[in-house]
Parts: sequence; C-alpha cells; structure tokens
Amino acid sequence: MCGIVGIYHKNSDLNRSLGSNLASMLIELSDRGPDSAGVAIYRDSVAESQIKLSLHSSANIDWHGLGNALSAHLDGPVSVEIKASHALLVAPKTEGSVKQWLADYDKNIRTMSAGTSIEIFKEKGLPREFVEQFELTNLSGTHALGHTRMATESAVTTEHSHPFSTGMDLCLVHNGSLSNHNRLRRQLADDGIDFQTDNDSEVAAGYLMWRLREGDTLQTALEQAIEDLDGFYTLAIGTHDGFAVLRDPIACKPAVIAETDDWVAMASEFRAIAHLPGVEHATIWEPEPATVYSWGG
Repeated sequence: MCGIVGIYHKNSDLNRSLGSNLASMLIELSDRGPDSAGVAIYRDSVAESQIKLSLHSSANIDWHGLGNALSAHLDGPVSVEIKASHALLVAPKTEGSVKQWLADYDKNIRTMSAGTSIEIFKEKGLPREFVEQFELTNLSGTHALGHTRMATESAVTTEHSHPFSTGMDLCLVHNGSLSNHNRLRRQLADDGIDFQTDNDSEVAAGYLMWRLREGDTLQTALEQAIEDLDGFYTLAIGTHDGFAVLRDPIACKPAVIAETDDWVAMASEFRAIAHLPGVEHATIWEPEPATVYSWGG
C-alpha cells in the first residue's frame, strides 16, 4: 500500500512553510502507511569543503562525544545537531571516508544520507507521531519527499523505512514492489554499491546511484530504469536541486501531480495535496505510465 508525497518550491518565498506543508501531506496518508514515516528534506546547504550526514542508531549514542572524536580524527570542526533518534553532523570533507570511520566507531550507527543539503529522518510509528517527534512543522527548505509505510515486504524497523539514499544528495521513495530486486542487488553489490537492508526500494535507489555514477543524467537514468526495473512502482526522486516522478509501464499504483507557478507537488492521493496554498489554481493530472517528469536540476 504505502503513501508517497513530494513537494518542490519554484518560489523561494515559500521555503519557510515546507515543513508544515509536508507534515500535513504525510498525516493525510496515514491510513496508507501506519507502520512508519520518513522524510528527506533539502535545506541549509553546506560549503563544498564540507559534508552533511544524517545518522541513526537503535542504541544509546553520545552524539556530542562522537562529534568530538570525529573532530579530533579529522583535525577540523564538526557540528552536531540531535533530532529525536537521529543526529545531523557537518564535518570537513576529506579523502578518507567519514562513513567508514563512523562504522568503525560504533557498529550500531547507520548513515541515512550524505551530501551537501539532504537530511533524512525516519522512524517507526504513526505519521502524526513522527511529525511531532521530529518537529517537522518547524523545518524550512527548498524541496522534500515523504513516505508513509505499510510494511508488506520487510520488517517494521527504522532501517527498512523510507526514504532511501545511496549516493550524495540522492534519495528515493517508492510505492509498489520490484520482482527482480535480488538479482539487481547482487549485480550492483558486485559493482561497489553498498546496501544496508533487504528492502527492494533500497535497490531502486542503488540502481539510480549506479547509473548516475556511470555518467547518466537523472533523466536518462530514469528512462533506463523503465527497462531494468521489473515490477509495479511509483517513484519520487530527490537530488540536490531537483525532483522527479516515474511510474512503471502499467501504472497500477496511484499518483497525482499538481503544479502552480510557485510549486509542484505529487502524492499517492489528491487529498494530500488539497490543502496546499493556491491549489485551486493548480494544473492537476495523473502522470502517464513510463514517463519521466522532472523539475529543477
């Protein structure tokens, strides 16, 4: 089942309302996904010499102690912001792998995202509880994706929840099921793509990261995905400065897009979009099967 949402601001004056709009979209789709919720928000870009990481651990972690240890290791400043069960770290970008250092520091730490602007938060429980726990309504940003999950193919855990990010500032949310994800996972793992769960949606994210690494644009990567991803799906994809939507060739999973001069939004159901400011002036349509829709970079 599951519910997915996305919103992309064309007008920066709306950035302050991103979190509150995203929160209400998630809550509207609670009955499509009562097991967990998650968001990827693009905001507060760091300098090119830095990297921003979203971290999670099911164990008790002294995040500020971790930040101090990483700062000493890198011989540079590391900032730490705790967000409920997650933490945001901003650290100097080095030739060495900060992600590997984190894994060696504590095996319970999972890197949810890495990049210059992306932040990923996800957790078990009802979407309304998630919104309150992470104070989502207080967050601003340029664009975002969200997901409400009904677990049908893997366990109800934070790690199996969406969004999934497998590359710098790249993330994906997915409604549907892939039939060839095990074969693709093996192929991608042989090509150096790292997976943290057995969720088929993470395979789709890894596939896109691989295509981009091989030199594709997001447009061409998604066009090739139509050939390579077997199953039924609606995908919403975020990049540092862009947003895209793709449905499979049969398009049995629901989706609707609405666009105004100020924003574009998508959701599994229109009721998640109906509250957005100016929606009465929006152009509204159901995305065609096997057709890439994209905005921004």
